[in-house]
Amino acid sequence: MTTSDTASGRRSLTAIVLAAGKGTRMRSDLPKVMHRIAGRSMLGHVLAAAQEAGATRIAVVAEPGRDDVASEAAAAAPGARLYPQAERLGTAHAVLAARAALAEGDDDIVVAFGDTPLITGETLRRLRAPLADGAAVAVLAFEAAEPAGYGRVLTEGERVLAIREEKDASEAERRVRLCNAGLMALAGAHALSLLERIGNDNAAAEYYLPDAVALAVGDGLPVAVVAVEEAEAQGVNDRVQLGIAEAAIQARLRRAAQLGGATLIAPETVFLSADTVLGRDVVVEPHVVFGPGVTVGDGSVVHAFSHLEGARLEEGVSIGPYARLRPGAVLETGARIGNFVEVKNATLRAGAKANHLTYLGDAEVGEGANVGAGTITCNYDGVNKHRTAIGAGAFIGSNSALVAPVSIGAGAYVATGSVITDDVPADALAVARGRQAIKEGWAEPKRAAMRAEKAARAHKG
Repeated sequence: MTTSDTASGRRSLTAIVLAAGKGTRMRSDLPKVMHRIAGRSMLGHVLAAAQEAGATRIAVVAEPGRDDVASEAAAAAPGARLYPQAERLGTAHAVLAARAALAEGDDDIVVAFGDTPLITGETLRRLRAPLADGAAVAVLAFEAAEPAGYGRVLTEGERVLAIREEKDASEAERRVRLCNAGLMALAGAHALSLLERIGNDNAAAEYYLPDAVALAVGDGLPVAVVAVEEAEAQGVNDRVQLGIAEAAIQARLRRAAQLGGATLIAPETVFLSADTVLGRDVVVEPHVVFGPGVTVGDGSVVHAFSHLEGARLEEGVSIGPYARLRPGAVLETGARIGNFVEVKNATLRAGAKANHLTYLGDAEVGEGANVGAGTITCNYDGVNKHRTAIGAGAFIGSNSALVAPVSIGAGAYVATGSVITDDVPADALAVARGRQAIKEGWAEPKRAAMRAEKAARAHKG
């Protein structure tokens, strides 16, 4: 912590996120914390909350050899360090796997879990707040509708005495409804001393993080309880709970989008990613899916049944219905994409349009250009991808195939049904199709011959 930080009253924070455990109830080859909600892993959600809470150092405790968890942590929180937990001997044992991070000497330590994706940065800030007022430990707790299975927070008046795991609790203690949410904040000055003294004299022979409470009380140190809604503290252990968490986060995201100035005509049918950005006066029609990495500029309209991922829409853009924007799609101001149009790694400059049944991949479409129905940029030769450039104001006739690499000059015309393999100069007309031939009186004799053949086959049968 710098001198300026001290002077301004800022406190440094280490966040330790426990991410070990395969989650067998998920019935998956993925580590539990890698399952995604709103386009972001559960671990990513927790790391985002830790950063929002002001973490200056992030430690992730995971099973050894989990390169996937390490990569996810690095992407979600650059600078996060991974600490292996070879044996799973309880939550306190897991926290001590990050002993090196604890020893850095930050003012506050917050311990969170990678499978609690609903936790918010605001809640983590509230959890650490008592430390600034002198508490040695702060625990997150909730009034449970059904407390069975939870550790109980035992109090005497305003004093916190201990947290008791249910298997170790007496009958009287099991009637307590104030339950441990698992997350904890510890003052940096006391954290290692408390954690290193936690024993495993309990029914599971594990080192329980909540036992830090009783140790702090025994040392005469203040312990605080911070209340949270039960739903926010819930962990995800199976696919049913994953779906419940998805619904909760979608509700948050929809509300935030609406309060930010976007209109969701049927909010319950729109699915957002955690990083979706919708500008003011954006209108989203029913049954739209936003994958990761989408930004929609002010005044744009996303019509029904469209799917977007990794795309950027500038102001006043219209897409759909039934449009698909894949990663790398950029639609500049006033561009229009219509029904059953797919765009991938392509830019449509201001005012360009492709209104029907078109694929634009690895392409640039110039300002004000018009791409007719059924047009395809043939970008893949079986080994490599190639780009197509369509100049400003060009007109591409319906049912055309542009075989990349190829360039259509500004203001050029491509005749309907053409297969373009060579560059087209500006303001030129390109026609690449077979010449039409007409044979007068051909149809009726042909039909008569086909009917005769059919009758002959029936007679033989």
